[in-house]
Amino acid sequence: MPRARRRQKRRPMSEINVVPYIDVMLVLLVIFMITAPMLTQGVDVKLPNANASPIQQTETDVMIASVDSSGQFYLDVGGKQEPITLAALQDRVTKVLNQNPNTPVLVRGDKDVSYGAVVGLMVALQGAGVPNVGLVTEPDNN
Repeated sequence: MPRARRRQKRRPMSEINVVPYIDVMLVLLVIFMITAPMLTQGVDVKLPNANASPIQQTETDVMIASVDSSGQFYLDVGGKQEPITLAALQDRVTKVLNQNPNTPVLVRGDKDVSYGAVVGLMVALQGAGVPNVGLVTEPDNN
């Protein structure tokens, strides 16, 4: 009988301990939940309210050209927004459209900015070769 006991003690465990993996997964989940809201960047623009249906989401990146309340222009291509001149904005949009002509372009205009600034931005985008421009608005809560 002593041999039978030795054999039972030497048997390898056939179960995997997954508790440490679950702990690591939960820690990563908490980290991502905390950092995800911090990744949202953009220009503070008060969008006008309008009843409009949303544009169908595409799989490609979207370019967003913005005008803030002071009339400063911004271009967002992949999450980074910095102030830019209208000529430089037009040049960058042209370069992006040369690489990927199906890239959608959206315009965000602050509701307090002059209509002429938004029209000037749209004319610059048209000069860059943008066939269609989408306007970003906030949903009307009425």
